[in-house]
Amino acid sequence: MSGSNASVLVVDDEPFNLEIIEEYLDGEGYTLFTAGDGEDAWKQLEANPDKFDVILLDRMMPKLDGMEVLAKIKVHRKLKSTPVILQTAKASQQNIIEGMNAGAYYYLTKPFDDEMLRSIVRTAIEDKMRYDLLTSELEESVRGLTTMQDAHFEFQTIDEANDLAKVLANACASPDKVVTGISELLINAVEHGNLEICYEEKSRLVAKHIWKDEVNKRLQLPEYKDKKVLVWFQRKGSINKILIEDEGEGFEWENYLELDPQRAFDSHGRGIAMAKMMSVDEINYQGCGNKVELIVQGVKA
Repeated sequence: MSGSNASVLVVDDEPFNLEIIEEYLDGEGYTLFTAGDGEDAWKQLEANPDKFDVILLDRMMPKLDGMEVLAKIKVHRKLKSTPVILQTAKASQQNIIEGMNAGAYYYLTKPFDDEMLRSIVRTAIEDKMRYDLLTSELEESVRGLTTMQDAHFEFQTIDEANDLAKVLANACASPDKVVTGISELLINAVEHGNLEICYEEKSRLVAKHIWKDEVNKRLQLPEYKDKKVLVWFQRKGSINKILIEDEGEGFEWENYLELDPQRAFDSHGRGIAMAKMMSVDEINYQGCGNKVELIVQGVKA
């Protein structure tokens, strides 16, 4: 799958809303499928769980409402990793928190803003592509890494961060569960730590589709090109500890450990909280935030 030929399931009981979404996403290159209620959506999902790359799900519907469909998705072996964008006229903080806690990490409110709709769909698809790439390359041939006791690594780039995430994940009990969380923290150490790309700046770069270009440019600049991220791995019994240290000045990490309704509509900023909720057992930041320790279940001896 590439972002331009992703399959999107749009679920809404209002035909007018389906038409609006189809119009706004026209020209993006996606293959769009629709469902007029929750029962129809679930039938399509259950019949072909590998078909869709992202689900745009209305919250308030007859028969099965969006939250009921979301609950079914999150306990389904194949569907649980498919990104769900919850769309609703209910934009209260409590409703957003409920949706996020249920597993909808992307949110849209009605009436739709066309640019926001396209941005959120694009972000969800890119996240799914990254997850699929990371998990597809978790080779059984390197599962011998479960015997690794202590190790030290250094890296500089986003690609190296993803490669190292796969190595570290293969030393854990559930590689496909932890790999995205480890990757998220390693990438944060590069972009926000060593390269000093702040939250607001990343928002602008993502909106202009030049985030990767900016990362690659900064990696060549004199003030950044020699900076490295240091990683220490230690296995103690059935527990793995991964310490990540960058050369940045840190950040206000306390604001990112939980899913924040104020950032629910942004195209990024949920990675640390998602890693904490879905991937690793503990995330412990130290000092100013340029050091973070991850606690992950290893393979029992």
